[in-house]
Amino acid sequence: MKQHSKPKILIIYTGGTIGMIENQETHSLQPFDFSHLIDNVPKVKKLDYDIDNIQFSAPIDSANMNPDHWAEIARAIEVNYNKYDGFVVLHGTDTMAFTASALSFMLENLHKPVIITGSQLPIGEVRTDGEENLITALQVAAATDASGAPMVQEVAILFENYLWRGNRSTKMSADNFNAFKSNNYPALAHIGLGIAFNSDALYRSPSKRPLMVHYSMDPNVMFVELHPGITRDMLIYLLNTPGIKGIVLKTYGAGNSPSEQWFTDAISEATRRGLVVLNVSQCVNGGVHNGLYETGKRLSAAGAISGNDITSEAAITKMMYLFGLGLSSDSVKTYLECPLCGEMTV
Repeated sequence: MKQHSKPKILIIYTGGTIGMIENQETHSLQPFDFSHLIDNVPKVKKLDYDIDNIQFSAPIDSANMNPDHWAEIARAIEVNYNKYDGFVVLHGTDTMAFTASALSFMLENLHKPVIITGSQLPIGEVRTDGEENLITALQVAAATDASGAPMVQEVAILFENYLWRGNRSTKMSADNFNAFKSNNYPALAHIGLGIAFNSDALYRSPSKRPLMVHYSMDPNVMFVELHPGITRDMLIYLLNTPGIKGIVLKTYGAGNSPSEQWFTDAISEATRRGLVVLNVSQCVNGGVHNGLYETGKRLSAAGAISGNDITSEAAITKMMYLFGLGLSSDSVKTYLECPLCGEMTV
């Protein structure tokens, strides 16, 4: 890539609260044109970066985000990959962790920063976190190490005081400005008076191969979350959802489930016919330890595989990605049990 006197950053605006404006008739928030956002952040010009932007043809509330939108973001990055030093994706908070996780798998061999940010309050408000998040995300996307290489070479979420690995992040609050956290992996950077990067936590790909983008994400997967009182009929109905290929089973604690025979039999029958069952914990800290309790051992014996400390968001999108590659159920199981881009600890 050509050397630039200024960092070249591309902003990809998908929608979300950061770019919303109040409807004067209904007083509800709705997505607005990207020019509204830039007009309200004149400080961006002080960064002295070369900044371009593109936006979804119709900005969306992130509650409407789906795999087709992930492909649109990934395509924008692929098409512009050699033209820019980094990318900032503006996104609503509700599904931000899902998008960050999905992109981490879709963008194989990523060696540039893809920083996803948004806000809890619209950027046009008098008191907003949007302005600071946008400016800091641009600075992170432009940051380089002593050798001139990008400091961040992965998909990350920037929110308020922290930079988190995207596929390790979860939205923890609907109200606080520090809305996201990575409970099983340290922050990539702490934002205070300056930006203090945690070099040991930053991801570095083992290879230097060219970017390869995978667009096919198979949506035929789903969550099944356990709760006291779940019945045999409920579970069997869910495990036999038409077209379903994989289940992310959200279990108790360290990977525990009911020990009744009907439960184990239902999981065993499902895995025997090729359904992939990934065991992840409902807890936001820690993960699955199959050998710790007898109930976890029974679930493992029934054919469920351990997600270790993976987040729910990364688990479901990783499963979509692997099935989207056209892999067999056995191959999907193999790849689910090993980290592909820093999304889990084994």
